Amino acid sequence: MEHKDYYNILGVNRFSSLDEIKRAYRKLARQFHPDVSKEKNADEKFKEIREAYAILKDPAKREAYDLLAPNWQTGPDGFQPPTDWERSFGFKDKNYPQGDTVGLSSFFQGMFGGNTSSRDNGARVSSMKGENIHSKIIIDLEDSINGAMRSLAIQIPEIDNHGRVVNNQRTLHVDIPKGIGQGQTILLAGQGNPGVGDGPAGDLLLEVIFKTHKLYRLRDQDIYLKLPISPWEAVLGATIQVPTPTGNVDVKIPENSQYGQRLRLNGRGLPSKDPGDFYVVLRIVLPPATDPKVKAIYEQIRDQLDFNPRNGLF
Repeated sequence: MEHKDYYNILGVNRFSSLDEIKRAYRKLARQFHPDVSKEKNADEKFKEIREAYAILKDPAKREAYDLLAPNWQTGPDGFQPPTDWERSFGFKDKNYPQGDTVGLSSFFQGMFGGNTSSRDNGARVSSMKGENIHSKIIIDLEDSINGAMRSLAIQIPEIDNHGRVVNNQRTLHVDIPKGIGQGQTILLAGQGNPGVGDGPAGDLLLEVIFKTHKLYRLRDQDIYLKLPISPWEAVLGATIQVPTPTGNVDVKIPENSQYGQRLRLNGRGLPSKDPGDFYVVLRIVLPPATDPKVKAIYEQIRDQLDFNPRNGLF
């Protein structure tokens, strides 16, 4: 049985609203109506458009299609819906009048149009694994540095006692592995959409997103800290205590350091088999000249030093 991607036929996506689906249908119906279209395949295209709209405009049929259709072609003979699955969605009478199913695909009739030859050949699959769910989990940088256990509340479709699909909130305990990076995925097996029949549930795939940190910036496995220093620390050099996610570290500032210069602490980034590094990025901060004494010192430096930072520009 050929799979039909009704969303693709109408040029919409799975998250499109009913209004968007209606607009797409009307536009395509005008374009491919056999009475007006000069396209060679207009008649077949128009039938596909009508069929897709018949499912996606109906909330119950669309829900059933979203659950079953993605895995329609599983197994050597293609997937057949489990026996009496229609009743799980309230489709008590799946046998459409003959006039409603004439010209519709075997895929449509196999799901919504009653018995077809493909249903009667015994090639049924009584179970199917549920769809995977993709979501995000937001963590602190320290969670990746040290490893952590976090609770996550998520809405997951489940089948109730009446066989209907309902959304239930489930609280999951998620193990955050040490060293996991931005954009990587944590897999929770069996926590996705419910399976069909005796099929197992799908998996929950969580994309890791880091909260914005007040001190650090993350780039791949490396951690960056903007470190404010005074002009004399930059010129004369100094040893300064620097906060890192694993504790304070004494860092030596070389003489004649420049604004934006980076100092690397090897292996103090995200932990892994090949750990990242920790970078100290120097930011020279000038004392404000609001105090007359400070202003006098600036004037003295200006008068006694022959220094022009713009030499070489001209």
